[in-house]
Amino acid sequence: MAKAESKGPRFVRHFGPVVEALKELGGSGSPDEVRAMVASRLAISDQEQGEQLASGSCRFDNQVAWARFYLTRAGLLDSSRRGIWSLTEKGRGTTLSHAAALQLFKEIHKVFSDEWKARPKSVGEPLEYSSADADVTAPGLSHRERLLTILRELPAAGFERLCQRLLRESGFQNVSVTGRSGDGGLDGNGVVEVNAFVSFRVLFQCKRYIGAVTPAQVRDFRGAMAGRADKGIILTTGTFTAEARREAVRDGVPPIELVDGEKLLDLFEKLELGLKPRAAFDVDDTFFDAFRK
Repeated sequence: MAKAESKGPRFVRHFGPVVEALKELGGSGSPDEVRAMVASRLAISDQEQGEQLASGSCRFDNQVAWARFYLTRAGLLDSSRRGIWSLTEKGRGTTLSHAAALQLFKEIHKVFSDEWKARPKSVGEPLEYSSADADVTAPGLSHRERLLTILRELPAAGFERLCQRLLRESGFQNVSVTGRSGDGGLDGNGVVEVNAFVSFRVLFQCKRYIGAVTPAQVRDFRGAMAGRADKGIILTTGTFTAEARREAVRDGVPPIELVDGEKLLDLFEKLELGLKPRAAFDVDDTFFDAFRK
């Protein structure tokens, strides 16, 4: 293991590596993915990763969790209810030296010192805090229409990273974006774990369409994934022709899941990804009748 910086708490040394790991992962990642990359960057041995605190929790995991907590408070990381860590716009443009990380720690610690004193000295997973999000609503548009417009206006690389995030939130593991010229239209891959004994490698393709995906495009995608995965997924902001849907489930060939714009919006709603739920109330006027007498 590389010699740790002597100043500040030991977990401060993880600030920069956590940010850089998420950048390398495309802006978001599962805790396991982030911890693995941080351990690699800091050359932390398997033995050190296995060290435990008096509470029985893993020391390394605990330190990375505290690093994530401070980075979230500083607005560099966002949080997810489903355990996916992601960089904010501020985080994507930030590089932290140890000196900068130490200064960030001091500033956040000073602001929240009273709150920290009330917390246990050792925790497994810190509380999650979300940075403020911009209002994405617009007069005259439903949230689904506004969301679909945003998705279609994203740059190609941004839409691929968003699909990567969506798959991670849906339970896929080791999701990476690999889209590049000469790769047969493949944009990324991941693993679906059915149970402790069975898992499938999946390739996916992302299409920012207004129109429909054709059966020829489904066949081209299947040809590109031949021998490389057990299953394929095409995600689009558009639709699929009836022939494309039949081609996706044709007998004798690897099946391909089709996610059209409507299903894509359903997934965003189910995961509350990029959407802030609102509670609405109707007044029960009869409830007050007894108090009007």
